[in-house]
Order: sequence, then structure tokens, then C-alpha cells
Amino acid sequence: MNNIKVLILDIDGTIAGKSNQVTKRVKDAIKEVQKKGIQVGLATGRMYCSALRFHEDIGADLPIIAYNGAWMQNPLNSEILLHQPVERKIAHNLLTYLQEKQKDHDLEVHLYFDDQLYVEKFTTRTDFYVKRSSTDVNIVDDFTPLLANHPTKLLTVSNDYQLISFLLQDLKQCYSNDDLYLTQSSPIYLEATHAGVNKGATVQYLVEKILGLSPDNLMVMGDNFNDYAMLEYAGFAIAMGCAPEKVKEIADGVTSTVEEDGVAEAIENYLLNVAI
Repeated sequence: MNNIKVLILDIDGTIAGKSNQVTKRVKDAIKEVQKKGIQVGLATGRMYCSALRFHEDIGADLPIIAYNGAWMQNPLNSEILLHQPVERKIAHNLLTYLQEKQKDHDLEVHLYFDDQLYVEKFTTRTDFYVKRSSTDVNIVDDFTPLLANHPTKLLTVSNDYQLISFLLQDLKQCYSNDDLYLTQSSPIYLEATHAGVNKGATVQYLVEKILGLSPDNLMVMGDNFNDYAMLEYAGFAIAMGCAPEKVKEIADGVTSTVEEDGVAEAIENYLLNVAI
């Protein structure tokens, strides 16, 4: 493991659990690997503005990868290094599809433009999302005027896990990977971004194009399907203990859950307590 030079971490379910905070043990472990010259960064489905406090809290070194890879920004100078939004025609068609489903099902849609969140209705789910994300929300009467622009991401939220699973499979029949990237960041969140956008592709861009390194120099940790692509790409991948089995299957190792400080455990086992 002495070839590892970069450590990329997911946020929710990986370094942040129910408390929405990073524990001291995890932060201490991150500091120790940084002392060994390993650079640390975040790759998340969250908005950039929502991920920023975690970047600062753990003292991360690298640009933040947000929106499942659709956005990468350097907190040091606020430079946006990468932004790949959804093509507006596809966004409009997807929104029409989801609005039809809203007639018979309990679901809501979030749209993201310029690192801001827009909703048509403020619900208890919206309230939970906004509080956990520590972000503001813009309430609009109609999404349509916004679609004159290209949204960074569309998020569908429902407490009905089976509905989210059905929508994901149904939409994958409507859109190929060349049209739209569809994934789940949790059982209640269905996320849609630009075709070809995922954490793996943007982590690759960061590692190879910006840092001039290779997958063999990279270790990543994640807990859900939106982490799948970066777990596949990395030279060494760790799945959290709470990850779905299909995610665990492609990982090189499985650590404890976020509530059990699984990230710290993995760092200690694979990066710190090894012979130099």
C-alpha cells in the first residue's frame, strides 16, 4: 500500500452518518495519512456548497467532486475545474416524466442550477434534506422557466423505496448511458446527471489529468451505488459495512459501518499500520 498517494472519500454513509458530522477518530486518521504525504479529497452526490464544510472539517487537500462528478471546484480559489450539466432537452423530458408520476405517487423533484437548489413545493422531506445539507432552498411556482438553462442535476425523492427502484429501472429503459447517468445515492434518492458523468470518471480526471498519477496510486471509500464507478476505477477500493452487496462485491475490502468509524478503521489497517 506504499504506492497510495491519493485518498478519495464519499461523505454520506462514509464519513458522515446519522449525526451529519465527522468523528474525531476519522479526522485524526485522515490527518495521519496526510502526514505520510497522501492527499485527501471528497467525492459526493451533494452540492458543492454542502460538501464545503466537510472539506474544511477534515482539512482536505484536493478539489471537491460534487453532484456525483458533474461538478469539481477548488475551494482554495473557488475555480470551477469541471462542470457537465444535463442537456436541457433531456432535462425537460425527464421532468415531464416525473411530473406524470407525481399524479399517482408521493414523490418530489429537486433541480440544481449554479450550485443552488430549486423545488416547487416545500415538504417535510425537503426540510430534512435542506437541514442535513446545510443549504438554502429556492421555492418556485414552476420549473419550466428554469429549463432555459442546463441543470447540474435532477434528484427524485420518495420514502417509497420500491417506487424509487422502479423509477430507476423504468428510466434506464428510456435513456441509454449515452443520454443520461442514473443512480441511487440512497434507497430514497434517485439522481440524474449528464451522460458519462459519475464519480469514477471525474476521479479519473482528477487523478490522471490534474495530479498526473494512475489508478494504482488511488484508494477510495464509499457506501452506495453512486460510488460504484469510482470503486471500480481505483487501484484499491473499500466498501463501507452498510453498502449493498453488489457494491461490496467489487471492492478490495470491506470495513465497518460509518457509525462504527469504518473509514478510520480502514485507514488504520491499510495505510497506517503497514510496513514502510
